[in-house]
Amino acid sequence: MPWKELSVMDEKLMFVADCLRGEEPMTVLCERYGISRETGYVWKRRYEADGVAGLQERSRAPHRHGLATPAALVVRIIEARRRKPYWGPKKLLAILAAEAPSAAWPSASTVADILRREGLSEPRRRRRRALSVEQPFAAVAAANDAWCIDFKGWFRTGDGKRCDPLTVTDAFSRYLLGLRIVAPVTEAVAPVMERLFRDYGLPKVIRSDNGPPFASTGAGGLTRLSARWAKMGIGLERIHPGQPQQNGRHERMHGTLKAEACVRPAATPAEQQSRFDGFRHEFNDERPHEALGQRQPRQFYVPSPRPYSERVDEPCYGSDEAVRRVRSSGEIKWRGSMVFISEALIGETVGIREREDGHWLVRFAEVPVVLVDRTTGKAARFGAGRPPRAKPAHEPQPD
Repeated sequence: MPWKELSVMDEKLMFVADCLRGEEPMTVLCERYGISRETGYVWKRRYEADGVAGLQERSRAPHRHGLATPAALVVRIIEARRRKPYWGPKKLLAILAAEAPSAAWPSASTVADILRREGLSEPRRRRRRALSVEQPFAAVAAANDAWCIDFKGWFRTGDGKRCDPLTVTDAFSRYLLGLRIVAPVTEAVAPVMERLFRDYGLPKVIRSDNGPPFASTGAGGLTRLSARWAKMGIGLERIHPGQPQQNGRHERMHGTLKAEACVRPAATPAEQQSRFDGFRHEFNDERPHEALGQRQPRQFYVPSPRPYSERVDEPCYGSDEAVRRVRSSGEIKWRGSMVFISEALIGETVGIREREDGHWLVRFAEVPVVLVDRTTGKAARFGAGRPPRAKPAHEPQPD
């Protein structure tokens, strides 16, 4: 016959029954049941008052918290929120404290709890942060080691037309490769860059900021434009947001361009482009550059030995990598599930390799794009590769 397990309620009933028989003292009974004398008297008292129901577990929470916000203040907080439905706890407290400075108003976090409890606020949806990728800038020791690309701040010509100057320089020689008025979209920038590749060959890397059409917040920081560059074997370098000094050579050129060709815009975009062409010629062929020993960029620039090809082959992946093509939805099928990669890579192939920790690394060409969790199957996107942040210098210690 199997043993029967006793519940807590069974133990309580047996104790009360023994206690009511009065055959043994309370101290002996409590010791046998492994409880204190105080607990034993509580059980007996509750049974005598409420019967079996009195032995049920009761909440130990206090009936009223000593630090609870007074009801009158809660009402005023709710009324203030309804008057200002888009104001947060700190702003609400500011006006409430001004109205009643002597009241013991709660903290902002308590106000947030009150609003949430009353259904007057919803927690913000947390954005999934991209996995960081440290990628030091490549050394610039020769022409075409790195090209820098950016849009000079837009302005309007005399006829009211918007002017967006696209600028491309060689980081080593400071040679101004391109200066064209181009709409800041992939469809307009792509043919201009293809023309530069055809004329000068391919650089090793292209350095840009984090805005479109060069970079995005998507997987790997890729856009359709930069994905094509990566497929061509061009490395991608992005500066940190708000750190234009990381592209200082290019920004210095922008300062000169603004002062000499943009302060007083031309009457039309065509006239402005003619002015840009003259500036480019002077900048490359006539203007001495202090960083070049007061010589001209043309003396240092030579075309790239890497020729441009109209046909761009598929990226090469290792023998230990599975290859999948990104579908029209931006997804791939992996291990029976659909995994979103990037809309910028629709139609492209990606390589998938298992890391030492068991997670799956998905890359496009040399750019890591997502990491697929081995247990959940969910994908976390990588951010754009950026140089390591400089560590703050240690403060000198006193002797």
